[in-house]
Amino acid sequence: MKILDLFFILFFSICFSQENNIFERLSALNNNGKIWYNIDGYSVTSEKFKNTFDEKGLKKVFKKHQISESETKIKDDQISSNNLVVTKQQKISDDNFQINNYYFIENPDKTITVIWFIKNGKTDKETEEKLVNAIIENIIPNENFVPMQISSINFAGRRIELGNSCYWTFLNTVQCPYFGEMNWSVHKTLEDAKEAVDNQLKVTKSRKGGKVTSEEMVDIVFEGVPTKAKKVIYNFTGVPSALAAMSGGKSLTVYYVAENVRNKNVSAVMSFWNNDQINPETGLPPLLEKLIKLQ
Repeated sequence: MKILDLFFILFFSICFSQENNIFERLSALNNNGKIWYNIDGYSVTSEKFKNTFDEKGLKKVFKKHQISESETKIKDDQISSNNLVVTKQQKISDDNFQINNYYFIENPDKTITVIWFIKNGKTDKETEEKLVNAIIENIIPNENFVPMQISSINFAGRRIELGNSCYWTFLNTVQCPYFGEMNWSVHKTLEDAKEAVDNQLKVTKSRKGGKVTSEEMVDIVFEGVPTKAKKVIYNFTGVPSALAAMSGGKSLTVYYVAENVRNKNVSAVMSFWNNDQINPETGLPPLLEKLIKLQ
């Protein structure tokens, strides 16, 4: 075999492997033309606009995303189509910031696709670029897409049956009335997974409403792996809260955990209200019983 031929085989094998790594961490949901993605703790949306990729068309799309003329717009040469990228930072709390990275892509028909990455904490430019290219080249496998109506979920490589009462409140966020709720993400590194749960805790604490009455590290078994989780109890007694009003509960118990399971780095936040259907033997509602055991 010629050296040049061997080079191209190795090159494309490496690229395919890298793309597979992204796809192994990626979830996607098509909601009437607006597509949501979850990877590495990012919340990502992709949406196509009929506006043309020129000064007039871009101005309208910028305005829709509250991007001013003075904000810096740069071209990313790692993206396979003509593009402009805008980064905005939003302060959530004293030590927590939300990063918004917008990719404005020129489609083959000269219209615009906007791919919007949202993440608290550190971002990863390489991951963003690979996902943007996968989206605009339409190479994301069908198996990465989840249905709108769910009776089961693929949780980090394991199929979990949920029944018919659960629904998405956001991609990778499942609500099961009186059975519990959880959100999760698969990450490139365990460190990123740990940062994700830490940032989610900071965001929750920064919101007006419930008061933290208990916070401790506890031993659990998460997807068969012995580990530790941060257990936090929020009390909503006498505090106006739409969340508490909807549930009818007075206190919310939350477990924050990041661990490597089935060779995947997973961040997960699992919660339940005091009026959920809690098994007295396990201390957990049905949804959380599928994921963790208390030690």
